[in-house]
Amino acid sequence: MSLNWKEINLILEELDLGGSLIQKIRQPDFKSLLLDLYKPGKGFPLLINLNQGNVRLHRLTGNNPGKVVLQRFAQFLRARINGGRIISVLQVNNDRIILLTILNGKEETHLYIRLWGGASNIIATDSDHNILDAFYRRPRQNEITGGIYFPEEKTITKHGSSGTFDIREYDKSKSFNEFIEKFYRNLESDRELETLKTRVVSVLETRETYIESVLSGLEEKINNFENYSQYKEQAELVKANIYKIQRGDSFLEAENYFDNNNLIKINLDSTLSPGENSELLFDRYKKAKSGLENIRQEITTLNRNLELIKKEREELFAPETSSNSIREFRNFLEKMPKQIRLKEKEKIPGLQFQSGIFTILAGRTATENDLLLRKYVRGNDYWLHTRDYPGGYIFIKAIRSKSIPLEILLDAGNLALFFSKAKKNGKADLYYTQVKHLRRAKDSKKGTVLPTHEKNISIIMDSSRLNRLLGRTQNEEN
Repeated sequence: MSLNWKEINLILEELDLGGSLIQKIRQPDFKSLLLDLYKPGKGFPLLINLNQGNVRLHRLTGNNPGKVVLQRFAQFLRARINGGRIISVLQVNNDRIILLTILNGKEETHLYIRLWGGASNIIATDSDHNILDAFYRRPRQNEITGGIYFPEEKTITKHGSSGTFDIREYDKSKSFNEFIEKFYRNLESDRELETLKTRVVSVLETRETYIESVLSGLEEKINNFENYSQYKEQAELVKANIYKIQRGDSFLEAENYFDNNNLIKINLDSTLSPGENSELLFDRYKKAKSGLENIRQEITTLNRNLELIKKEREELFAPETSSNSIREFRNFLEKMPKQIRLKEKEKIPGLQFQSGIFTILAGRTATENDLLLRKYVRGNDYWLHTRDYPGGYIFIKAIRSKSIPLEILLDAGNLALFFSKAKKNGKADLYYTQVKHLRRAKDSKKGTVLPTHEKNISIIMDSSRLNRLLGRTQNEEN
């Protein structure tokens, strides 16, 4: 709801701007200006807001809004009228155009503040009505430097005082300025809340869709590994019948003592020896078994992440948090890891874990380690790895202005131990450092790095901590 001309007159009467000294010019955002005014006995910031739907002018009594670097027009005003004095104030033809005449030394400036909703503007002219500059330069309306702006000569437009207007009801024990300020603050808060809600819902839905699509792919992939035991059986049969096989044979037909001695035909690689064929089948068995375990771990983690998203939604949109919703929604969006906000639809290699507000990434293979290093971590993120044992790379995603708590470090350390060859020992020494202190090892295997500035930490495997991170019960531990 825009201010009508009667409301503008009332605001100007309460402000009594005549004789005020302009002490400072500030810019809260890209559609507003603040003039810090002073006259004996009082001083206050005057807010001029040109944002469509919130166009207004009033004294600012609440907390000052944020600020941006002074833009072109604000810089011009600082050079032209800063330190000047307002010598007259009027509303032109009751047309929602306020004219401030400002004298700075011997230089006179006419500052027209037009509060016309979508056509709002601030235009500075000299005493001959030549446009010096404008907040919004509009060539089609000739509102550009060098143009002429002289609304005093124009007839009253549809924006003006034709028709009946009333001052809206307000508490007369307070000023109309206070009422208008509170009215628009509430209006802006409501709009910001709706915008934040939309963004948060979009983020949550994107995360859910992403996780569900990955789960669907993993469910299909798991079918390829479920019969992995057949490779072990075939390897054993090849080994037991190795005397029947010659190099160059493309298959072996033998009795399957795993299946009531029924005949089985096993495909062989004709370029390999019988022993190498047996080893090849054993390797397939090991890879399939390992792949199946990794997929099951990932499915468990992803399902747990879905539950966390559901919990986040319930907490964010719970009725009792409505009064703090803006703050809660802002915090939620700010803590979202950057790569998840910008690349939600791109599958991050390895596994992801949530430890408090921190995200932990785990690479399990040389390829995953290398991809995480090249694309998904930044210099301030932390890297952990077991000493003297091969294993996956663990990364803690840094959050601006927050140090890594010990509990988060212990979570990441347990994951580093779990995804390493030291897992069977139940303990290991680890080193950790920031990613910016890693240097790629020349002519080494993919993903190999040399750390500097590293620190040491000893980890004893904590089953309860791992169960929480991996989303498994005590019965599933082994």
